[in-house]
Amino acid sequence: MSQVRVVVRLVRLVAVLCAAVLVGAVLAVPVLGGPARARWLSACCRAALRAVGVRLRVNGGPYSDGAGVLVVANHMSWIDVLAMAAVQPVRMLAKHEVRDWPVIGALAARTGALFVDRAGLRALPATVDATAQALRSGSAVGVFPEGTTWCGQAAGPFRRAAFQAAIDAGAQVRPVAFELRRPDGTPDRSSAFVGDQTLWDSLHRVLRLPALICELTVLPAIPAGSAADRRELARMAADAVAAVTGVPHTAEWQQPLGGAAESARVEAA
Repeated sequence: MSQVRVVVRLVRLVAVLCAAVLVGAVLAVPVLGGPARARWLSACCRAALRAVGVRLRVNGGPYSDGAGVLVVANHMSWIDVLAMAAVQPVRMLAKHEVRDWPVIGALAARTGALFVDRAGLRALPATVDATAQALRSGSAVGVFPEGTTWCGQAAGPFRRAAFQAAIDAGAQVRPVAFELRRPDGTPDRSSAFVGDQTLWDSLHRVLRLPALICELTVLPAIPAGSAADRRELARMAADAVAAVTGVPHTAEWQQPLGGAAESARVEAA
């Protein structure tokens, strides 16, 4: 039964991709205006989640009413990227490898993602400047400040660089909390994209699940000027997310209980 489920969902996902990438590139995206284009892109992300068996629940939103905003969230899976864009299109701040990912890479490029090289600190000032420029232009910029995916039983500290961009641009920070659950309400760890998994490994695990719920909670915005510096701004955002998930964003990594897939981290968007 699980293999039949995988095949059916995979076919549905391919159909969504054809519409989102091929039809969108040729016809829909170039001719649609701003609001209509945003609705179309969000609908594509919602359709992709439904195709793989993920039900999205959204509490609150949208992220902004047109002003630039830095959207920051905890990070467990590639599901987070689609779910964030399903609420309102955002320009993701992502590592350059994401450009080559199927599904996510194409959609990220369509929404004007800021692809950056995280190999060293030399590129950091340019990344902060590019993010600040996007915020000044009125864009919603999505960031996973932990820098890596976590299993959901533990979480990492929010890195501070992106928050400096919000301060430089005088933009608000919008915390977003992600939770992955089974239909009975229990947390799901198997859908996390961690360890040495490939994207296909993670996708296959999600496709095999009978059902999965991704709950996204949009929290009150934090004005950049309300914090003394980027360190405090990052802490305020992390604390807001932790108040929903119940998982503190610790300064030191503590290995969570569970199998290898739950106890490792990988570099991710």
